Amino acid sequence: MSEDAHIIRYDEVTVIDHGTGVTAIPLAGKGLGSTTLTNGVTGFEPGAAIALHYHNCDESVTILEGEACCEVDGEVFEMKALDTAFVPAGVPHRFWNASDQPMKILWTYASVNITRTFVDTGETVEHLSAGDRAVVAR
Repeated sequence: MSEDAHIIRYDEVTVIDHGTGVTAIPLAGKGLGSTTLTNGVTGFEPGAAIALHYHNCDESVTILEGEACCEVDGEVFEMKALDTAFVPAGVPHRFWNASDQPMKILWTYASVNITRTFVDTGETVEHLSAGDRAVVAR
């Protein structure tokens, strides 16, 4: 295998716990030498949600398990496992788990320098930084 290639062991990645029923597991990205994409998995306990926001780059989100509600540019969609949302840069969106079962999403960004801007406050933060609290209190 090329010295630039990596195998990421999901069970060995540090989980980021947002403390509101939302956890993030970053996978491929800048830290591994990627210059064009970032991805990871976010888990949502029943009732957990992230705040309405947008990014500075395109994003793809695939439902890995469970069922999700997704709002994109004011329109709400119900999604199930393997359904995928494509959200262009600058388009407000959010996901939440309205079911009584855990839900997981796989997110992929078309950049390694990602920002998140919260619609309610206009605040922009670096993705997965200490200020990136895109969660909604339960």
